[in-house]
Amino acid sequence: MSEAIGPPEGFVIGHWTDREGATGCSVVIPPAGSRGGVDVRGGGPGTRETDVIGPLAGTSEVTAVLLTGGSAFGLAAADGVTRWLEENGRGYQTPAGLVPIVPAAVVYDLAEGDARARPGPDAGYAACASAAAGLPERGRVGAGTGTAVGKIRGRDRSKPAGIGYAAARSGSGETVAALAVVNAFGDVIGEDGRVLAGPRGEEGEALSTAEVIAAMKGPPDWAKLEERNTTLVCVMTDAALDKAACTRVARMASGGVARAVDPVHSDVDGDVVFCLSSGSGATDRFTPISIGTIAATVTAAAIRDSLDQVARPA
Repeated sequence: MSEAIGPPEGFVIGHWTDREGATGCSVVIPPAGSRGGVDVRGGGPGTRETDVIGPLAGTSEVTAVLLTGGSAFGLAAADGVTRWLEENGRGYQTPAGLVPIVPAAVVYDLAEGDARARPGPDAGYAACASAAAGLPERGRVGAGTGTAVGKIRGRDRSKPAGIGYAAARSGSGETVAALAVVNAFGDVIGEDGRVLAGPRGEEGEALSTAEVIAAMKGPPDWAKLEERNTTLVCVMTDAALDKAACTRVARMASGGVARAVDPVHSDVDGDVVFCLSSGSGATDRFTPISIGTIAATVTAAAIRDSLDQVARPA
């Protein structure tokens, strides 16, 4: 695995960032005809058009995926993504013309900056216009601009996070990449189980959310608890995955979220993982197992990378 590996050929990623308002949005545009799947976990997801790419739905293609701040308000940015895609001849072919399929998911960042600053249609359009191939910009950009982790003691004692990225190649040369927007209730955990980013105590000392919860004698003050949290991931691959296989890979990649975030998938999280595949040809039985295994690894690495990017000097 190496951060020097860019997304699969034909995938482009773009951001729109409002640093003053502490919000933004990010878009992943795959090659035309790519398939997609999704895995939604936790008690508070905010999504659009996820049902249409479910394993039992009829549509197999995904034109773009939007990851956005602004809570439910931010879903409006998908309108701008759809407009940009239509103007550029991208979409699902119907008898009346192309219809872009743009699944979207949000993070709650209204408490970080200006609660009135939310990505809208123009922001989604701008993110598409900025999309480029190669390693994406990471850190406090796009949908990661106003994110934080470790919020059991409140957002004021949490740690800032952002957007992370990681990629790897399979033994047969297929690329698997993950873009992660990290706004978890829990902590980010290293490969060794150590807390990399979590809440701070009364004296500024580092705490473990899992240990804090385990030691509590009763419920928290719900009025002060940050109840709106999410980790969003978009897995990209050039492996040959059909729609059902994309869903299975997204589910396996959710295991990568669980490796890097603790606690995870709680009632106060709305975690969502997308998987996009541009590969051609039939899907054999082993490919989803291989790609899903790698997807979990790069997903965990992308979540940890979001902290590395935030820690780097500008």
